[in-house]
Amino acid sequence: MSTRVQKSTSRTGSGTIIWPSRTPAGAATAEIIDRGDHFQARAWGPGADWIMDQAPRLVGADDDLSGFEAHHEIVATLMRRHAGFRIGRSDRVLEALVPAVLGQKVQTAMAKQSLGKLNRFFGERAPGPHVAWLQPTAEQLATLPYHEWHRLGVERKRAGTIRRAAERANRLEETSTMTRADAEQRLLAFPGVGPWTAAIVRTAALGDPDAPMVGDYHLPNTIAWALAGEPRGDDARMLELLEPYRGHRGRVTMLLKMGGQKAPKYGPRLAFWGIEDL
Repeated sequence: MSTRVQKSTSRTGSGTIIWPSRTPAGAATAEIIDRGDHFQARAWGPGADWIMDQAPRLVGADDDLSGFEAHHEIVATLMRRHAGFRIGRSDRVLEALVPAVLGQKVQTAMAKQSLGKLNRFFGERAPGPHVAWLQPTAEQLATLPYHEWHRLGVERKRAGTIRRAAERANRLEETSTMTRADAEQRLLAFPGVGPWTAAIVRTAALGDPDAPMVGDYHLPNTIAWALAGEPRGDDARMLELLEPYRGHRGRVTMLLKMGGQKAPKYGPRLAFWGIEDL
């Protein structure tokens, strides 16, 4: 099936989103193409109707910019440059939590590698013509033995967090209907889910524009440099600088990252490590 999704801005652009998901109605894959003044969406699989209904929200149709004001020139510039930027929401909370947990305390490349192996080894091919893989079901994640996680490069701590969350997947998915404050409280109640992980899930699954990533390795330096010209910052300083943007703190951090803002680099890089180092 195919449909036209109207954009909230006339800004032109290009790009394609391929979104495989285990929807409440069954497995599905959406293909969403940016046509400039609108998005063209197609879907395959038993959950195609559900994922098509979700497509406008995924590309940010529900994103509310009211109350947002640029207090720094760099933010104003990036808002003009990325005038069509909107924060979407998938409403698939476990699917957002799994990659977030895999990204805890490791480099992005390592987390993506583990997620790819998890989906290929224990998930299944998503419906439709694209080469895409579904995450394992909640039941599979909850019962996947620790030695199998070891094969994926995931140690017991992160594996245990995912397993426990999957055991209570229904409680997790309920956050998609909660207020932002209640959703955050529910997410943080899961053992192994801290503010950093919760912020990623709140942004990707719930479309929350006010989810600063406290605990990130690089972000405090990025914020301090971009907004105050300070080469180094900590979480407290980052939150202080973002306070004028309360309600849109996550939006500002995403804009700064999109704009390529980076603090000066000093000292050695974070070392790569394997599971054998744990």
